[in-house]
Amino acid sequence: MKKYINILFIVFRLFLGGMMIYGGISKFQKPIPTPIEVAQKVEKFASPEKESTLQKILYISGAKQTGYFWQVLGICELLFGLLLIIQGTGFIGAIFLLPITLHIFLFHAFLESDEVGELLQTGALLLINILLVLKEKEKWKHLLWIKPI
Repeated sequence: MKKYINILFIVFRLFLGGMMIYGGISKFQKPIPTPIEVAQKVEKFASPEKESTLQKILYISGAKQTGYFWQVLGICELLFGLLLIIQGTGFIGAIFLLPITLHIFLFHAFLESDEVGELLQTGALLLINILLVLKEKEKWKHLLWIKPI
């Protein structure tokens, strides 16, 4: 039974790492729109019934317009995904990916709550990430409670 659990966690690591690498690469495949292009796109969704779409466009475009955040996020997804896939660095990759997967899930929970499929997918990514970290709790649990001398 333990063998199957270990195989399952290897599959989890490969799946989550692959998804993060894919997400990181995709952040560099399209050019970043200019502020004028963003403003023109935003004008198309200025009506009240398209408010949720407008929120998503403004959020993602804002991250891209900083000139660094979108790229840093992509590099972190790539690097941490690779760390997760590599046998010896899987734990540190899972730790570093935890805030990113939480952020992705919360983005979908608050800005795309009507997209149940994406919400389930990002929730699964977050759950897998949490399970990968909890599997190695012996490595970090001493950091939570330091015994007095």
